[in-house]
Amino acid sequence: MQKEKIRALIVDDEKNARFTLREMLLRFCPEIEVLAEADGVATAYDLATEIDFDVIFLDIQMMDGSGFDFLKQIKQIDFEVIFTTAYDQFALKAIKFSALDYLLKPLDAIELQAAVAKLTKKKGAQSQQMNVLLNNLQDDEKQKLVLSTSEGMHILQIKNIVRCEADDYYTRFFLVDKRIIMVSKTLKDSEELLLGHSFVRSHKSHLVNMDYVKKYVKSAGGYLELRDGTQIPVSRRKKELILSLIQEI
Repeated sequence: MQKEKIRALIVDDEKNARFTLREMLLRFCPEIEVLAEADGVATAYDLATEIDFDVIFLDIQMMDGSGFDFLKQIKQIDFEVIFTTAYDQFALKAIKFSALDYLLKPLDAIELQAAVAKLTKKKGAQSQQMNVLLNNLQDDEKQKLVLSTSEGMHILQIKNIVRCEADDYYTRFFLVDKRIIMVSKTLKDSEELLLGHSFVRSHKSHLVNMDYVKKYVKSAGGYLELRDGTQIPVSRRKKELILSLIQEI
């Protein structure tokens, strides 16, 4: 079976730079499919609202602004960012934007392949997680989870956890009996605790028990409506996963 391509957007105000990157990806990184190119912040933003992509190769210094300006306009960054620039002084700022990599021009083929390898590895981990979720959606075992708080130890049946929501470096656990338990764990840590059960990360701030999902609504950017009426946003990156899981229920 042919592997699914990683969809990319190239943003650079120099036509030759866009051409060079496209050709290097075609030659050295066949797993990448370039969907579109943009010549600045404005055109990049327009494209970002029209197409779904997995990674953006983003220049920093452009005629109508910077790559950082573009990212600040995006309400929800649900794609990976690989900066491509002739300047090395922005590396620290790039880290603050959680960039996957930072490539200096002129681009080096080996460094480009290494950046794409990071992307492929991360995407593979997400696919593996999806397989685990699919295999466990119908699992009715009464497994338990222990949560430590300032009040003490809470012993919960995992099936009674409706959803989890990020609150900076804390996570709120919403239970079927309407209780809310806050623990000093990040949502990522909480996600790892619940891996292998019916939970899916629908959004960077939300982890949902699919057993409590009533329906998926396409409007307002896409969201899940739970049995209790709660609406949970679904990021563009997670839409395909969510729809696949709903079909398996």
